Amino acid sequence: MKLIVGLGNPGRRYAANRHNIGFRCINHLAKKHSIPLKQNQCRAQTGSGEIAGVPVLLAKPKTFVNQSGEAVSRLMEKHSIALDDVIVIHDDLDLPLGRLRIRKGGSSGGHKGINSIISALGSKDFCRIKVGIGRPTGPDGKPTADEKVIVDYVLGNFTPDEEKTIEPVIARVAEAIECMLSEGLSTAMNRFNR
Repeated sequence: MKLIVGLGNPGRRYAANRHNIGFRCINHLAKKHSIPLKQNQCRAQTGSGEIAGVPVLLAKPKTFVNQSGEAVSRLMEKHSIALDDVIVIHDDLDLPLGRLRIRKGGSSGGHKGINSIISALGSKDFCRIKVGIGRPTGPDGKPTADEKVIVDYVLGNFTPDEEKTIEPVIARVAEAIECMLSEGLSTAMNRFNR
């Protein structure tokens, strides 16, 4: 069984935030493959089904993003899921808006949700699908590293123009996952990492 986790913050207040793109991807995948997200277990909202003939457990942690590792580790333990069978979908500030990047392992890139998962699992060797949200700019028009500006940005909603870019990307994430499950990680990386 594959565990496919989308990162985001629970509650309506955060639903359309840039930080919640992982949740939106899971919702799309669940709808596309008729997998109801109706179970509550291990501090996550989950649904079981099949994608490309492979058994999957879709999950949206009910913790805040920076505590995502708790739900992921508990789900892995409960369902005896190996590290190689975990896929995490999350936002990425360092990728241009709408760009996808599939990779296995590596650092968190400062993403607190990925930090939490690495810490809880004691390993970086799980697969991630990063969805670019771009980085906010400072008064000089250059990308900023100002922590407060970044927090406000990731907890802000996509603008209407950004939504036009993001909507098709959510569908592409589903295609990337289908490709990973049916043709393998290398093929998916070659096809979707552009």
